[in-house]
Amino acid sequence: MPKALIIGAGDGLSASLARLLARNGYAVALAARNTAKLAGLADETGASLHPTDAADVAAVAALFEAAGDAEVVIYNPSYRIRGPIAELDPAEVQKSLQVCAFGAFLAVREAARRMLAAGRGTILLTGASAGVKGFPLSAPFAMGKFALRGLAQSAARELHPQGIHVAHIVIDGGIRSAQRPERGDDGLLDPDAIAESYLHLIRQPRSAWSSELELRPWVEKF
Repeated sequence: MPKALIIGAGDGLSASLARLLARNGYAVALAARNTAKLAGLADETGASLHPTDAADVAAVAALFEAAGDAEVVIYNPSYRIRGPIAELDPAEVQKSLQVCAFGAFLAVREAARRMLAAGRGTILLTGASAGVKGFPLSAPFAMGKFALRGLAQSAARELHPQGIHVAHIVIDGGIRSAQRPERGDDGLLDPDAIAESYLHLIRQPRSAWSSELELRPWVEKF
């Protein structure tokens, strides 16, 4: 049974990914700071749970040892703070960069070490429109997501020729959730629909790999 590791798991996109991958024959591992909130999802999907600080070097290394060699690794964590640049707390800015970008580097590093030995694998990095354009009052998030996109581009160019598929997904728009049920007629991204696009990336033949995919509701301006 192939394994899939989802880092930064929660009750939104990650939950949709866990359900879809489990239905398609993957043994799923879910990593998050607080895994207690994932108990129901783990029961539903048969996933293993791994408490992890995604920005901690030792914790990420231990996660990959505990989860085993995954054929699919998905990095979802984000940490966003807003405010005028002149008033931002440097410690909070540093945390945003650590979660959005440095943690992604740690995950890609550990995944690549294992996938290179196998000669195959898929690494998917969840980005945002902030990684394409920096919005006002959101400098830390833009910095982190721009760095994530740069990591994805560099890793794809290095690892694609070695059999490892790396792709960056730009989530351009709000994701439907219990807290944000809808905005007009399909004005929010459906997390189940996003998950289907991730599965498509995982299944892409290597003769036609994508390195970046943009997803947005049909009414979203861009």
